[in-house]
Formats: sequence, C-alpha cells, structure tokens
Amino acid sequence: MKKVFLSLAITLGVFAAASAQTPVATGPAITVDKDVHDYGDVPFAGDGTCEFKVTNTGNEPLIMSKCKGSCGCTVPKCDPNPILPGESSVITVKYDTKRPGPINKSVTINSNATNEPVKVVRIKGNVGPDPNAAPSGAPEKAPAGAPAGGN
Repeated sequence: MKKVFLSLAITLGVFAAASAQTPVATGPAITVDKDVHDYGDVPFAGDGTCEFKVTNTGNEPLIMSKCKGSCGCTVPKCDPNPILPGESSVITVKYDTKRPGPINKSVTINSNATNEPVKVVRIKGNVGPDPNAAPSGAPEKAPAGAPAGGN
C-alpha cells in the first residue's frame, strides 16, 4: 500500500513539474541590464557617457515614451521606436563632467510596460577637481587693472 501511495505521489510531482511553465508577461515588459552605472573616478571634463540596455521581455511592442534625467547635468537619450518582443535598445546617458564632486543622479524611463511603466535607473561616481581652478585657501588674483599691494 505504501508503494502505491509513493508511486502516485511521485507521478503527481513529476506531472506538476512538467506542466509548470514560466509565465510570460502579457503585453510589453521592460528589463534593464543594470539598475546602477558606476563611473568610478572620472577626470574633470572626462567622458561622462554610459549606456543602459533595455530589453522587451513581453509579448507586445514596448514603447519608451519619455526618458528624463534628475537634473540638467544628466541627459538621457531613448529610442522612440517600438522595441519588439525579445528585442533590445540602448539608452545613452551623458553626464556633465565639468562639475567636480560626487555623482548621484537618476534617469526615469516612462513606457507602456505592464511590469514597470516607470523604471528608474541611477548613475554614480566622482568627478575629479578642475585642474584650472585655484587651489582652496589660495589668495584670489586681483582683477586686471587693479593696483597691486595696499595703500
């Protein structure tokens, strides 16, 4: 009797595992290759361009209607053409590296995706100092034409 129940349990388990399928997203679905791009240390006025690869993992065309940076120093460029199921596109983000200091910005992607209609990705890193800037604590130069020295 135990063998019959064990055989039945094994058969049902195998049948259940065989019939289970990975659910496919109904409609367009967005998947991004990374949530954060880390520039690391970038020299002042260095290359501030990075890319995010977007894939449509759904079963209908994905349309990215708007890509917006969190400030004017972060400029994303999205392809407005539909991304067919299983296909990919690239979002190019350009950060203004003429702003020394830490980078911690976001890019918001608006689309018709059923899984995440608003997807936020981030960029981070650090821009080095401006080599032409006066060292901190150094006296400022007098304007041209101003007398040098005191009285």
